[in-house]
Amino acid sequence: MTQYIVDLGLGNVFAFLGAALAFLLAGIGSSIGVSIAGQAGSGVVAEDTDKFVNVMILEALPSTQGIYGFVIAFMIISKITAAGAGGLDIPSGVYLLMAALPMGIVGMFSAIYQGKVAAASIGIVAKRSQDMVKGIILTLMVELFAIFAILVSILMIGRV
Repeated sequence: MTQYIVDLGLGNVFAFLGAALAFLLAGIGSSIGVSIAGQAGSGVVAEDTDKFVNVMILEALPSTQGIYGFVIAFMIISKITAAGAGGLDIPSGVYLLMAALPMGIVGMFSAIYQGKVAAASIGIVAKRSQDMVKGIILTLMVELFAIFAILVSILMIGRV
């Protein structure tokens, strides 16, 4: 029975699960965040098409968490590939799964809340286009936590 478990490559399974969670959770959060900002931006652009670029910049900001999740997934898959034909042992696979969680979970929530701040910042653009940078700064404050999350995940992956 033990040989059968080893043959399944459970270390790889855990690592692939981590890669999937890092990308899926962060990607879902980014999709929701971009959607929230896009809904707010559509009304602004409908009223004044000259504000499209400003709105698009703010709408795009919550997408970065999905990119960060992709980076973590790529790093984990690279570890699996580097392990070769023998694959990862179970503890290494579990460690990589755990390393994916900070980026996946924090990425999901920060992208959603960043979308909400971006939507409010689009309101700034609607009234005063010249104050767009203020809206970007407010939106980037939420981004800071996604940056912390990717750094934690990278540090954890580096220990495997």
